[in-house]
Amino acid sequence: MAVKDAIQRMFQRRTLAKNGSKVPTHIVPLRDIHTAVAFIDVEDTSFDQCKAALLTFFRENNIHAEIFFFDFRKIGKNELLITSINTTILKKDLNWFGKPSKEKIGVMLDRRPDLFISLVNSTDFTIEYMANCSEARFKIGRKQLPGNVFDIVVAGTENSSQYEVFLSLRNLLRQMQ
Repeated sequence: MAVKDAIQRMFQRRTLAKNGSKVPTHIVPLRDIHTAVAFIDVEDTSFDQCKAALLTFFRENNIHAEIFFFDFRKIGKNELLITSINTTILKKDLNWFGKPSKEKIGVMLDRRPDLFISLVNSTDFTIEYMANCSEARFKIGRKQLPGNVFDIVVAGTENSSQYEVFLSLRNLLRQMQ
Protein backbone atom coordinates (compact mmCIF):
# COMPACT_ATOMS: atom_id res chain seq x y z
CA MET A 1 0.00 0.00 0.00
CA ALA A 2 2.86 2.41 0.76
CA VAL A 3 4.26 2.02 -2.78
CA LYS A 4 0.88 2.90 -4.30
CA ASP A 5 0.62 5.98 -2.05
CA ALA A 6 4.16 7.07 -2.99
CA ILE A 7 3.38 6.72 -6.70
CA GLN A 8 0.12 8.63 -6.29
CA ARG A 9 1.87 11.45 -4.44
CA MET A 10 4.58 11.58 -7.11
CA PHE A 11 1.94 12.06 -9.84
CA GLN A 12 0.12 14.61 -7.67
CA ARG A 13 3.28 16.68 -7.14
CA ARG A 14 4.10 16.51 -10.85
CA THR A 15 0.65 17.70 -11.92
CA LEU A 16 0.68 20.51 -9.34
CA ALA A 17 4.07 21.69 -10.61
CA LYS A 18 2.84 21.58 -14.20
CA ASN A 19 -0.63 23.10 -13.73
CA GLY A 20 -0.32 25.25 -10.61
CA SER A 21 -1.01 28.96 -10.95
CA LYS A 22 1.94 31.33 -11.04
CA VAL A 23 -0.26 34.31 -10.04
CA PRO A 24 0.94 35.74 -6.71
CA THR A 25 -1.76 35.84 -4.03
CA HIS A 26 -2.38 38.26 -1.19
CA ILE A 27 -5.22 39.63 0.92
CA VAL A 28 -7.53 41.74 -1.26
CA PRO A 29 -10.07 44.20 0.23
CA LEU A 30 -13.71 43.25 -0.32
CA ARG A 31 -14.31 46.37 -2.46
CA ASP A 32 -11.73 45.07 -5.00
CA ILE A 33 -13.32 41.63 -5.37
CA HIS A 34 -15.60 41.33 -8.41
CA THR A 35 -15.60 37.59 -9.15
CA ALA A 36 -15.35 34.54 -6.93
CA VAL A 37 -15.56 30.78 -6.75
CA ALA A 38 -16.51 28.88 -3.61
CA PHE A 39 -16.31 25.17 -2.84
CA ILE A 40 -18.66 23.47 -0.40
CA ASP A 41 -19.23 19.86 0.63
CA VAL A 42 -22.67 18.42 -0.07
CA GLU A 43 -22.18 15.91 2.75
CA ASP A 44 -21.93 18.66 5.39
CA THR A 45 -25.27 18.91 7.21
CA SER A 46 -25.26 22.71 6.78
CA PHE A 47 -24.95 22.46 3.00
CA ASP A 48 -28.22 24.27 2.15
CA GLN A 49 -27.68 27.02 4.74
CA CYS A 50 -24.13 27.55 3.57
CA LYS A 51 -25.13 27.75 -0.10
CA ALA A 52 -27.85 30.30 0.68
CA ALA A 53 -25.51 32.39 2.84
CA LEU A 54 -22.81 32.41 0.15
CA LEU A 55 -25.29 33.47 -2.54
CA THR A 56 -26.65 36.25 -0.32
CA PHE A 57 -23.16 37.49 0.54
CA PHE A 58 -22.06 37.55 -3.07
CA ARG A 59 -25.24 39.32 -4.18
CA GLU A 60 -24.98 41.94 -1.39
CA ASN A 61 -21.40 42.71 -2.40
CA ASN A 62 -21.94 42.73 -6.16
CA ILE A 63 -19.64 39.76 -6.67
CA HIS A 64 -20.27 37.49 -9.63
CA ALA A 65 -19.68 34.05 -8.19
CA GLU A 66 -19.98 30.37 -8.90
CA ILE A 67 -20.41 27.77 -6.18
CA PHE A 68 -18.84 24.36 -6.76
CA PHE A 69 -19.99 21.29 -4.89
CA PHE A 70 -17.98 18.29 -3.74
CA ASP A 71 -20.32 15.29 -3.79
CA PHE A 72 -18.40 12.06 -3.27
CA ARG A 73 -21.40 10.09 -1.99
CA LYS A 74 -22.51 6.90 -3.69
CA ILE A 75 -25.61 7.93 -5.59
CA GLY A 76 -28.01 5.10 -6.31
CA LYS A 77 -29.72 4.57 -9.65
CA ASN A 78 -32.99 6.02 -8.35
CA GLU A 79 -31.38 9.05 -6.68
CA LEU A 80 -31.06 12.43 -8.36
CA LEU A 81 -28.19 14.87 -8.12
CA ILE A 82 -29.27 17.86 -5.99
CA THR A 83 -26.79 20.32 -7.50
CA SER A 84 -25.85 21.49 -11.00
CA ILE A 85 -23.92 18.86 -12.95
CA ASN A 86 -21.64 21.58 -14.36
CA THR A 87 -20.43 22.71 -10.96
CA THR A 88 -20.58 19.45 -9.03
CA ILE A 89 -17.44 17.39 -8.70
CA LEU A 90 -18.33 13.73 -8.33
CA LYS A 91 -16.10 10.77 -7.55
CA LYS A 92 -16.40 9.71 -11.20
CA ASP A 93 -14.96 13.12 -12.27
CA LEU A 94 -11.61 12.27 -10.63
CA ASN A 95 -8.74 10.35 -12.16
CA TRP A 96 -6.92 7.61 -10.26
CA PHE A 97 -4.88 10.05 -8.17
CA GLY A 98 -7.66 12.57 -7.42
CA LYS A 99 -7.29 15.15 -10.21
CA PRO A 100 -10.65 16.51 -11.44
CA SER A 101 -11.60 16.27 -15.10
CA LYS A 102 -10.58 19.00 -17.55
CA GLU A 103 -14.23 20.02 -17.88
CA LYS A 104 -14.64 20.73 -14.16
CA ILE A 105 -11.32 22.56 -13.97
CA GLY A 106 -12.24 24.55 -17.08
CA VAL A 107 -15.51 25.76 -15.58
CA MET A 108 -13.61 27.12 -12.57
CA LEU A 109 -10.82 28.70 -14.61
CA ASP A 110 -13.27 30.32 -17.04
CA ARG A 111 -14.72 32.34 -14.14
CA ARG A 112 -11.34 34.10 -13.72
CA PRO A 113 -12.04 34.67 -10.02
CA ASP A 114 -10.50 37.35 -7.83
CA LEU A 115 -11.42 35.27 -4.76
CA PHE A 116 -11.20 31.52 -4.12
CA ILE A 117 -13.00 30.16 -1.05
CA SER A 118 -12.83 26.55 0.11
CA LEU A 119 -15.22 25.62 2.91
CA VAL A 120 -14.37 21.94 2.41
CA ASN A 121 -13.03 20.54 5.69
CA SER A 122 -10.35 18.45 4.04
CA THR A 123 -6.87 18.56 2.56
CA ASP A 124 -7.63 15.91 -0.06
CA PHE A 125 -5.78 16.25 -3.33
CA THR A 126 -8.91 17.31 -5.21
CA ILE A 127 -9.28 20.58 -3.27
CA GLU A 128 -5.51 20.99 -3.19
CA TYR A 129 -5.45 20.78 -6.99
CA MET A 130 -8.35 23.20 -7.50
CA ALA A 131 -6.82 25.74 -5.09
CA ASN A 132 -3.39 25.48 -6.69
CA CYS A 133 -4.73 25.79 -10.24
CA SER A 134 -6.98 28.75 -9.53
CA GLU A 135 -5.54 32.06 -10.68
CA ALA A 136 -7.45 33.94 -7.97
CA ARG A 137 -5.47 36.75 -6.37
CA PHE A 138 -6.90 35.97 -2.91
CA LYS A 139 -7.41 32.45 -1.55
CA ILE A 140 -9.19 31.40 1.63
CA GLY A 141 -9.59 27.90 3.07
CA ARG A 142 -10.47 25.92 6.17
CA LYS A 143 -7.24 23.96 6.35
CA GLN A 144 -3.89 25.11 5.06
CA LEU A 145 -2.52 23.10 2.15
CA PRO A 146 1.11 22.18 1.41
CA GLY A 147 2.96 25.22 0.11
CA ASN A 148 0.77 27.63 2.11
CA VAL A 149 -1.74 28.00 -0.71
CA PHE A 150 -4.30 29.96 1.31
CA ASP A 151 -3.77 33.58 2.30
CA ILE A 152 -6.26 33.18 5.17
CA VAL A 153 -7.32 30.01 6.99
CA VAL A 154 -10.62 30.11 8.90
CA ALA A 155 -10.62 26.78 10.66
CA GLY A 156 -13.33 26.86 13.31
CA THR A 157 -13.45 23.93 15.70
CA GLU A 158 -13.35 20.27 14.68
CA ASN A 159 -17.15 20.15 14.91
CA SER A 160 -17.85 23.47 13.13
CA SER A 161 -20.07 23.20 10.10
CA GLN A 162 -19.08 24.90 6.87
CA TYR A 163 -21.96 27.33 7.45
CA GLU A 164 -20.54 28.37 10.85
CA VAL A 165 -17.08 28.78 9.33
CA PHE A 166 -18.53 30.89 6.53
CA LEU A 167 -20.30 33.18 9.02
CA SER A 168 -16.93 33.87 10.67
CA LEU A 169 -15.33 34.40 7.28
CA ARG A 170 -18.13 36.72 6.16
CA ASN A 171 -17.59 38.91 9.22
CA LEU A 172 -13.85 39.01 8.57
CA LEU A 173 -14.32 39.95 4.90
CA ARG A 174 -16.76 42.73 5.82
CA GLN A 175 -14.09 44.25 8.08
CA MET A 176 -11.64 44.26 5.18
CA GLN A 177 -13.36 46.98 3.14
